[in-house]
Amino acid sequence: MTSTLQSLKASIERVILDPANRDLLAVVKGARNGAVYGAKVRFPHALVMVFLFRSGTFREKVDLVFRATRTHARNLAKFATIYKLMCYALKRYGPTPGKEGPYDNLLAGLVGGYFVFGGRSRRSGKISSVNQQIVIYVFARVVLALARLAVKPGGRGLPLVSREGPSALIHHYSWPVFAAVSWGLVMHLFRHHPDDLQPSLRSSMSYIYLQSNEWDGLRNFIWHNK
Repeated sequence: MTSTLQSLKASIERVILDPANRDLLAVVKGARNGAVYGAKVRFPHALVMVFLFRSGTFREKVDLVFRATRTHARNLAKFATIYKLMCYALKRYGPTPGKEGPYDNLLAGLVGGYFVFGGRSRRSGKISSVNQQIVIYVFARVVLALARLAVKPGGRGLPLVSREGPSALIHHYSWPVFAAVSWGLVMHLFRHHPDDLQPSLRSSMSYIYLQSNEWDGLRNFIWHNK
């Protein structure tokens, strides 16, 4: 029995270590890593947000945590699969076979983003809140990266703003202005248009800024909300 298992292990290792299988096996491992990372990131976040800010029975809350974790893990795995398959196909069958093109990653990301994160829930017909959070998270980091790229000194960024003088000035003041505008706008939206904010953000802001206005004694002033 032991020798059979060792023989099977050796056969599997020959397959996974064969350079000819590397690209396709990278797709499989990409899906695995996407699922694991999505579960590790979403589970603690969902656990805290659901049990602190959502109403319902214990079983309903557990179900919400499970569904959010499953959605995050599944979608990152699906995106990794589509993205890496597209990169593999473009590299193998593109204009210069065997060589990665300059825009292969962009095209693969567009296709993966459209099919995985661009759709609506079959059950509700709405955009999944988990997908919204993932896309907004990515978008925010893209904007920050493009902003840094735009002001790279030495003429490597956008014309005019990437010159030494303007670049240093923008670099110094851009983050405080960005932070101020972001918080100013979100507080204005929360006050006058709360229904247009993402539900988990709205719930946490309600807890901090609205429920803190209500108490009728020491017990719910310090330990509990009213």
